[in-house]
Amino acid sequence: MTDIISPIRLAIAGIGNCASALIQGLGFYGGSATPPAGLMNYTIGGWTCRHIEVVAAFDVDARKVGRPLAEAIHAQPNCAEVFWTGAIPGGDVIVEMGPVADGVAPHMHDYPAERAFRVCDASEVDLAEALRRSRADVLVCYLPVGSDAATRLYAEACLRAGCALVNCAPCFVASNLEWAEKFRRAGLPVVGDDIKSQLGATIVHRTLARLFADRGIDLRYTYQLNTGGNTDFLNMLARDRLVSKKLSKTRAVQSQLDRPLDDWRVHIGPSDYVPWQRDNKVCFLRMEGKGFGGQAIEIEMRLSVQDSPNSAGIVVDAIRCAALALRQGIAGPLMGVSAWLMKSPPEQMTDHNAMAAMEAFIRGYPGTD
Repeated sequence: MTDIISPIRLAIAGIGNCASALIQGLGFYGGSATPPAGLMNYTIGGWTCRHIEVVAAFDVDARKVGRPLAEAIHAQPNCAEVFWTGAIPGGDVIVEMGPVADGVAPHMHDYPAERAFRVCDASEVDLAEALRRSRADVLVCYLPVGSDAATRLYAEACLRAGCALVNCAPCFVASNLEWAEKFRRAGLPVVGDDIKSQLGATIVHRTLARLFADRGIDLRYTYQLNTGGNTDFLNMLARDRLVSKKLSKTRAVQSQLDRPLDDWRVHIGPSDYVPWQRDNKVCFLRMEGKGFGGQAIEIEMRLSVQDSPNSAGIVVDAIRCAALALRQGIAGPLMGVSAWLMKSPPEQMTDHNAMAAMEAFIRGYPGTD
């Protein structure tokens, strides 16, 4: 069968575990003729997963740069589960050397090779030229926590190359007024910032926080502690890199309360790196409140997920929404889309309203199921 619709040409910055899960997912869902489990939207704007074509990839690790994407997604230190063993979409694309900037924390050099980054000594490419050469429509930024300067280099390259941006990193681009205006002036859409998981710690915590408020329960204290064994958690051992991440996650939960908690009453953020957990993320969540008559109500729960595939289910929607906006000439931050898919959107909404806003956006154009 020949597709009438043109594919979305995708570039990816950071070929780590999240990129591995996303690319495997494009293969996993690409051959599905009917809506399978695991996707929130089978089609958006006429595009299914098979219409997303990887055309460019960037990284800084010596085991990935210069290698075909099909090999790079499984190279160390990646540890994401392998759930697709068929042909890799864009598997022949050669990974190019991106800018290092602040993308690699110093302590990442102190760990065994199978866990940490090993920076390549190749010269970095001209990002804007590489995006233009590949004719990429959308760039997904998967850079590590704390890579503020590096993320902005990719954002600037998008502006120069005429490429939409999906910013999965907790570096504020879409939610930064200056950067938002840059994308608006350039006529380019941006979705961001800081990707939510499909069913992860943030969305569960937000939902419970809103439930407390809606049911008249006074939330007094809460924490969210997360452990994992992938490079994301290893990178976050450098606490100075966590400022934007903790702010992003905390705002995401606080935004669901009618009256935000005092800072000392809420603790949300990564807790520790446990190597043997690999890509398995475990969240420990506790909420303490007062109900009728001032009586105590407490929730304590444990959530375990495969971290990288859990975010990939969100990214496939973000990519297609960004491409849809690009096709329709919509520029600047996509407000409802970002509110539903990201932790730190330009405008926080309740999840009910955010989902409705995103659905209104995508249902306004034909070809969405």
